[in-house]
Amino acid sequence: MKPSRRRLAVAALLAGSIATLPGCARWSAVQSAALGEHRPAGLPPRVNLQAVPFFPQTPLHCAPAALATLLQHQGLSRASPEELADAVFLPARGGSLQVEVGAAARRHGAVATALPPRLDALVQELAAGHPVLVLQNLGLAIHPMWHYAVLVGYDLDARELILRSGNEREQRLGLATFEHTWVRAGAWALAVLPPGELPPAASNEALLAAALAFARQAPAPAALRHWQALGSRLPDSLPVAMGLAQALADGGDLNAAAATLDAAARRHDSAAAWNNLALLRWQQGRHADAQDALGQALRRVEAAEPGWRSAVESTRQSLQAAPLR
Repeated sequence: MKPSRRRLAVAALLAGSIATLPGCARWSAVQSAALGEHRPAGLPPRVNLQAVPFFPQTPLHCAPAALATLLQHQGLSRASPEELADAVFLPARGGSLQVEVGAAARRHGAVATALPPRLDALVQELAAGHPVLVLQNLGLAIHPMWHYAVLVGYDLDARELILRSGNEREQRLGLATFEHTWVRAGAWALAVLPPGELPPAASNEALLAAALAFARQAPAPAALRHWQALGSRLPDSLPVAMGLAQALADGGDLNAAAATLDAAARRHDSAAAWNNLALLRWQQGRHADAQDALGQALRRVEAAEPGWRSAVESTRQSLQAAPLR
């Protein structure tokens, strides 16, 4: 089996889902009003994650400070804001892009998952014990002042949120004020968690995208732990099954990887799964089974999945050229 090809297969399966992730929202303060009037069932009236550390930000370095807060709280890294600054701060832009923040979190062993652009999603994460990284625009639309902060709590009776922000360990902002600054920055929020821990408010598409991005660079045991957790939440997901098989194979458990792929291929009758199973069976020395799986992949390409023709043809050529073992 060629892991690089199989990772590409998982990425392609996710492409359509990732395109549906939410974008920017408009501000009308309706979210804060609705949250105050109609509280989600089972939500505690107040939460304050007091154990979350605090790093006062240096000029322009709010992103490194916020990221250090989350990584240290989760026990993933002891990196200081100064040590993280080189990875996320872009001098030419005078700040940090969200993509750089997410990438830096993954380099330190975290799974970075985008959250829905809704206030109720943020408080749901806080109620689950997860601080949340948010981006605000503290200026105007025509003269923005971008600012990263960490949500650590809320008080629905007082209609306020609690943040680690700037030089304030416990900044309290009214729900409407926060919503105004947050939505003006695109309503972007990120959960930064250890592998195997899932943010309850995240969409399935966001969970899959985060898992794939994490697995590309994570050690096999960490990737395996996260795919297994995601499989418990999405037991019928083809991308999850393929990601799990990849992690099992990377960890050397070819039998479990093959069993996972075989089950996924039969359940979903997927060209991608049959194709990857053919590669894995060949690596196991099960050449007849590999050819059978390849035949199934070719059948699916002809019947309904022409987009996989190039990948399956490449596999066919690889098996023809590979020596028998």
